[in-house]
Amino acid sequence: MRRQRNVKIVATLGPASETYETIRALHETGADVFRLNMSHGSHEEIAEKHAIIRRVEQDLDSPICILADLQGPKLRVGVFANGSEELVPGEKFRMDLDEAEGDVSRVCLPHPVIFQALEAGAHLLVNDGKIKLVVDSCGEDFAECTVEIGGTISNRKGVNVPDVELPLAALSDKDRKDLEFVCNLGVDWLALSFVQRAKDVFEARGLADGRAAVLSKIEKPLAVDNFGEILDASDGIMVARGDLGVELPVSAVPPIQKRLVRSCRAAAKPVIVATQMLESMIESPMPTRAEVSDVATAIYEGADAVMLSAESAAGSYPIEAVQTMDNVATEVEADPTYTQIIAASRSAKGSSIADGIVAAAREIAEKTDIKAICCFTQSGTTALLTARERPGVPIIALTSMEGTARRLALSWGCNCVMTPGQERFKGAVVSAARAARAGGFAAETDQIVVTAGVPFNVPGTTNILRVAPCDERLIYSTDPE
Repeated sequence: MRRQRNVKIVATLGPASETYETIRALHETGADVFRLNMSHGSHEEIAEKHAIIRRVEQDLDSPICILADLQGPKLRVGVFANGSEELVPGEKFRMDLDEAEGDVSRVCLPHPVIFQALEAGAHLLVNDGKIKLVVDSCGEDFAECTVEIGGTISNRKGVNVPDVELPLAALSDKDRKDLEFVCNLGVDWLALSFVQRAKDVFEARGLADGRAAVLSKIEKPLAVDNFGEILDASDGIMVARGDLGVELPVSAVPPIQKRLVRSCRAAAKPVIVATQMLESMIESPMPTRAEVSDVATAIYEGADAVMLSAESAAGSYPIEAVQTMDNVATEVEADPTYTQIIAASRSAKGSSIADGIVAAAREIAEKTDIKAICCFTQSGTTALLTARERPGVPIIALTSMEGTARRLALSWGCNCVMTPGQERFKGAVVSAARAARAGGFAAETDQIVVTAGVPFNVPGTTNILRVAPCDERLIYSTDPE
């Protein structure tokens, strides 16, 4: 299914979008990737959604990417005798390990690792940062705090600890069980929450064992500090601006987003910009102008994908939200300024033969009348390198590996086509020409660029580039075997 844009759209599934009819409509409207949020729903419910997506994929003959988002450790306060209390700025408030019900002066925080890591002057943020406490003194089982920003605190509200490194693994026991379940189910990507350092990613990669690619969510200040090593260890990145905006000043998030997106592009790894992109469309069929501008900014920056969360999972207008993102992306990518920004932010990186091949393919395509770049790829690396170039013509990623086609559906500009394994270069060129014509990318009188690796079916061997006609008669009469 050909899109009239290059950036991809990720739609989260939930109560508002769990039927075959809705999931199919979301994909036909523009959703390229479906996110399964492991924080909600039983394994049986997740398996049902997965089966529906694969049925839609088969019915529409269109590779669909499935992203399973692991919950990560959840830090929450206990319960209050009255259900909630009002905290007043300047007053004292204690958090401790006592399981007794809380009151206006204290509450249980059942996470010993937090107290072990805290120090005087550190901050505790409650309920997405709406309440802010500063630690006056602390021990192994308590923290005496002063309320800096007050408000209503109630049962089991989340707690963020922005100032210290918590000795918590990114994977909880629940996450490990969920990871094994979704990998056996056949998801394409795993999103890893609470990443603080590269070793968090290595654990997930070891457990996945190649069954799914690993995408790290950047939602902690420490993850921003350690981003280089996290990027190296990951297959992709999600800029999770919701939690970043809680633990960091909101004014710091836009430049961080821009830096992370550019770093991911330079590394040829897909990056998703996520959270609160069209938040008002949970309840309204129309977004705010600021939200539209936010989506557009992520696209201008060169993000591979933009994501809908509650808008498509629990909102009243999931189809309209996807349509809005599709419309914004189409409009932005038609803007000459977009082309200028993308070209100006292109950074030469890598000195391998494959790097040179994809750079040459983009140059040729943009300076001559080429309709598409067709790249044969087994592992997906060649397609990712081609996407890094952000060429001005469509990318057709041809592969015999179903998992590769699905994973690449997350990457900028990749139109994924399943094709039989190739043995000879002439046959590969013919397959590329047929795919370009069948997808409406080129006519018989047009030309395409074909990149491949010889010998075929060996990952990492991209070493050949051919400008080829789409007329098969000309291919057979001119191309070598």
